[in-house]
Amino acid sequence: MKKIICYGDSNTFGYNPKDNSRFDENTRWTAVIQKNLGTEYEVINEGVCDRTGFVNNPKGFMYSAQRHFPKMLSKTDNIDILILAIGTNDLQFQYNISIGAVEKGLEQLINIALEKAKNIIIIPPVILSEKVLKGFFSYQFDETGIVKSKKIGRIFRQIANVYNCGYFDINKFTAPSDIDGLHYDENSHKLIAKELFEYIKQNY
Repeated sequence: MKKIICYGDSNTFGYNPKDNSRFDENTRWTAVIQKNLGTEYEVINEGVCDRTGFVNNPKGFMYSAQRHFPKMLSKTDNIDILILAIGTNDLQFQYNISIGAVEKGLEQLINIALEKAKNIIIIPPVILSEKVLKGFFSYQFDETGIVKSKKIGRIFRQIANVYNCGYFDINKFTAPSDIDGLHYDENSHKLIAKELFEYIKQNY
């Protein structure tokens, strides 16, 4: 059985922007991919809401990938594919992160992952929409975060190429919900599952 770990934040967890719940197994993209791939694969969802990738999160260990990711990997063997979808929460204005820090942080996570995973797929952060400024998460994001979210995809792609990782850009075919400008809705999750399933079958 091939093992796929999906490591990320709320959009990996399956956060539903409509009511703050979690999408069910017929909706969230990680679970739908599991069903599509079948019993030859085990898809493990390691998504946590509000997790940062490259800065220390004051909420604690589970929410800081720089701290949690190495520990999680140390307890997990035989990883065929690691899907790394992290970085959106680092764009919150409280962290004031630079593009250089994003680049360095992503490289650190990849170097850790290379020791355990046979294959790595990098998913860049969602491109935030202007809706985030008026939605529930306006207390975390401002215009600076929107601008950075439009720039860092290029950095993610460059680093993926340097480290010979797969690169899967969700932003090419879907966008965050109009409800909060940050999270994917039900239709987007199903579309992500469809496109990522095809990408995995074609490349791995």
